[in-house]
Amino acid sequence: MNRRLAAACLALACGVGVPGVSGAQSRGDAIDAPLDGLRGDAARGRAIVGDRGRGLCLLCHSGPFPEVRFQGDLAPDLAGAGSRWSEGQLRQRIVDGRRLDPASIMPAYHRSERLERVAPALRGRPILDAQQVEDVVAFLATLRDEAAAPDGSARGAR
Repeated sequence: MNRRLAAACLALACGVGVPGVSGAQSRGDAIDAPLDGLRGDAARGRAIVGDRGRGLCLLCHSGPFPEVRFQGDLAPDLAGAGSRWSEGQLRQRIVDGRRLDPASIMPAYHRSERLERVAPALRGRPILDAQQVEDVVAFLATLRDEAAAPDGSARGAR
């Protein structure tokens, strides 16, 4: 393992601040405390996830959104996300999933520093603000009743 990768793993395991995210402490693969102490709203979070103009989630992910056509298949199905990951793990993946997988194609939704190929009008601004991140986390945490089958179709409650 190279030294930079080892240092990054050690920093994650020890719990360190998340660069570019005020007040966020990462522990392992999670940011346990809500950003800025905010409480999320699941209904607003569902609207963000389903909105191709804001969240863009369904470009890559699919999920329990029968009203949304042309859902993605590049990333994990969101059905059952609340059963697979804790709120802190969901938050880390939304804030900056590349801290867990540097090769991920998922953008850092709430980090604004040390990014590449950012449009000048968007530099220094996160894709989602802290409240929107918490809303998405609150929504994804509710997705417990369905899980994706290996073929990508949804199966019933466990």
